[in-house]
Amino acid sequence: MDLVLEGFDTFLFDPLYATLFPASTAFSAGLKGNATLSSIREAATGYPAATWQYTPASEYLSFTPGKYAYLSELPRDDWRRQLASLFAITWFFGLVIYYVCATLSYVFVFDKATFAHPKYLKHQVRQEIWQTNKSLPGMAVLTAPIFLAEVRGYSKMYDASADGPGMWYNILQFPFFILFTDLFIYWIHRGLHHPLVYKQLHKPHHKWIMPTPYASHAFHPVDGFSQSIPYHAFPFLFPLNKFAYVFLFVFINVWTVLIHDGEYIADSPIINGAACHTMHHLYFNYNYGQFTTLWDRLGGSYRKPNDELFRKELKMCQSEWKKQSQEMEKIVKEVEGEDDRTYEPLEGAAKKVQ
Repeated sequence: MDLVLEGFDTFLFDPLYATLFPASTAFSAGLKGNATLSSIREAATGYPAATWQYTPASEYLSFTPGKYAYLSELPRDDWRRQLASLFAITWFFGLVIYYVCATLSYVFVFDKATFAHPKYLKHQVRQEIWQTNKSLPGMAVLTAPIFLAEVRGYSKMYDASADGPGMWYNILQFPFFILFTDLFIYWIHRGLHHPLVYKQLHKPHHKWIMPTPYASHAFHPVDGFSQSIPYHAFPFLFPLNKFAYVFLFVFINVWTVLIHDGEYIADSPIINGAACHTMHHLYFNYNYGQFTTLWDRLGGSYRKPNDELFRKELKMCQSEWKKQSQEMEKIVKEVEGEDDRTYEPLEGAAKKVQ
């Protein structure tokens, strides 16, 4: 995240911190006619800002700091400033990725006939968005300290290939990351279904029996953070390229939207796509995996998606919906007891196929 933080510092946070926490002597130097960055640094002697020296986060991409980088009592390497900045970045990125990806998926991919499903909730999209907006700040609070540890050099992330295991690892780090995180997310997700924690932590995400893309990030904050722990743990245990890390951070969030989009394209015995995840929302105790079906198969929790999901003419069939609802209602009683959801399918949203 040091790459991202450097960019935000240069274009946003340097002027902001210089305004909120000014270094007065540095400002005096800056107000003198034609002051240079060098003179500003020298005039700031005795302030924390004078101890900070710019070092690019990457030899391939850098953002040269302007004068504001030297005009604050809180220099860029102050851990308090870094923590606050990383919290804001995490929250901001979460919101941007969520709204952009979920909206694009909702408009262009999501089958609106789902609105007529008997287990579609009253004002569901509004509720999904509200839950996400409530949860993202909490998830950012829990995540920012991990990003801080990364920025301050405690992880195994590297910039150039020469600093890593070798060119071969630049490719293999991607499948390695997927396999590692898929394993641990499976067990964390399965653990969140334990009766001792399910109702307190994971039930808010299972409120959506037939989710829309806006349900993708609609978690309890601790639930959402818990399932992200393997992503954050990986670069502390294994080498990971900085650019690969940023790419994977975006990919994970996009994937989370995709498996909630209700468009059942991947009829694959390997990929844990939207169809598999729909089975999880409908029937609770199956398909805990994030990317693949491997650990569900080994753990005895795999449930093959219904064939009807991949047949357009049967996907929204009333008889199929009735069968889904009846089984789902039995499982809800076992897992939650009384069903406290309020359902309100939209009449006429789907073509009725008997």
